[in-house]
Amino acid sequence: MSLGPGLVIFDCDGVVVDSEPVAIAALAEFLQGIGLPVAEDYVYRKFLGRSWATATALLDRDYGIRLSDVELAAYKELLLERIRRDVQPMPGVVAALAALGRPACIASSSATERLAVALAKERLADRFAPNIFNAAMVARGKPAPDLFLLAAERMGAAPADCLVIEDSPAGIEAGKAAGMIVAAFLGGSHVAPGKLRPLILALEPEITFEHMDELPAVLQRFDVLRAQRARCPA
Repeated sequence: MSLGPGLVIFDCDGVVVDSEPVAIAALAEFLQGIGLPVAEDYVYRKFLGRSWATATALLDRDYGIRLSDVELAAYKELLLERIRRDVQPMPGVVAALAALGRPACIASSSATERLAVALAKERLADRFAPNIFNAAMVARGKPAPDLFLLAAERMGAAPADCLVIEDSPAGIEAGKAAGMIVAAFLGGSHVAPGKLRPLILALEPEITFEHMDELPAVLQRFDVLRAQRARCPA
């Protein structure tokens, strides 16, 4: 049996761009600035890989805080300024994408404007456009599978033929819930300070890797795993 090339679905922040420490620091700074005693470790644990709608719901639940439109606008301005100034593509990702040779898309929890600013680095958006999907397009963000399923549907791929590349527990849960093969990327600069490695490994992603140079080997493993699934469906 011959399988097609499959679809590679990349998360953006922490996978394509090394942005998570910048975003986490900006959010912690903003919340502390309005008098909310939120440490970076809380932001890592609660907000990493989740949509802003989910983050604001958690703030309401845990602290009884509902941010005003003025506060939200101030945070957005701070975040975008920091992304423009400080964020760079993940080491090795530009070359890895150039050599990918397979259909690919972005499926990110980030808002549209944040994605546009992040993917402007090294013209990363040109590699994916128009196949850039975000949480505003679905009813439920990660860890629900909705965004990944939408991306697969729009790209004409069956979930079993999709490889999700994720860096957050919420994203890995979403990929597995979608019935896709998940590769956990552990090479982002946020993994150690966020103490994410044990949380990610506990979710048992099918593949783990540390550097974008390893992407060809990851794709080979993906092909082996989906061939095995095709022979022995659950």
